[in-house]
Amino acid sequence: MEEEQFNMFGAEGGRVSDASSGAYNAIPTTAAIAITPGTYGDLTALAAHCQACQRCGLGAGRTHVVVSRGNPQAPLLIIGEGPGQQEDEQGKPFVGKSGQLLDKIMASVELDPARDVYICNIVKCRPPGNRVPTPTEAAACKGYLLEQIRLVNPQIILLTGATAVKGILGLKEGITKIRGQWFEWEGRLCMPIFHPAYLLRNQSREKGGPKWLMWQDIQAVKAKLQELSLDN
Repeated sequence: MEEEQFNMFGAEGGRVSDASSGAYNAIPTTAAIAITPGTYGDLTALAAHCQACQRCGLGAGRTHVVVSRGNPQAPLLIIGEGPGQQEDEQGKPFVGKSGQLLDKIMASVELDPARDVYICNIVKCRPPGNRVPTPTEAAACKGYLLEQIRLVNPQIILLTGATAVKGILGLKEGITKIRGQWFEWEGRLCMPIFHPAYLLRNQSREKGGPKWLMWQDIQAVKAKLQELSLDN
């Protein structure tokens, strides 16, 4: 079933599940029910299931489910690891210091976070102590994420940090080795980038440092978006 989800963008069309079916209604209650391609007709239906979700143990400890923020028709989709404390309190991803820096990075190349970007995470509930999500937690939430990607239909996906890279591309290489590189995934362009939290811990602006490298990466992303826009 997971392989089917990975291959969903190659399928023709997509069946939206019957909302009256028992399997559809059971999706938020157990990870044993797969979230197959075409399960949701729109992001509103997906968000409703996320709000009620108990597919893994993270649901029991959350304050709010953190589904997304930004424009559902954005050309750029950004995937993070999981909600932190402020995200859990506000119900939106990347709203703390990391999110503020991410917005500044976008603005530095004239990308509007409210217009040009859609942001979500590998998991939608905060892991205790902001730890890395377990493989079981990530797997329980992955169907939601794949459906978000399908419904938003972005031109480019940015993967912030190692957890996002592993969750989508399945790569285990360190982020410093693969950041700034273009990868093709399900017919889409993806680029691993540093997580903003890493940049906050590494303030140097020297050439070759994390902030300098991020500046190179985000300029390449903006150039690619412009190129794709001209091609369409």
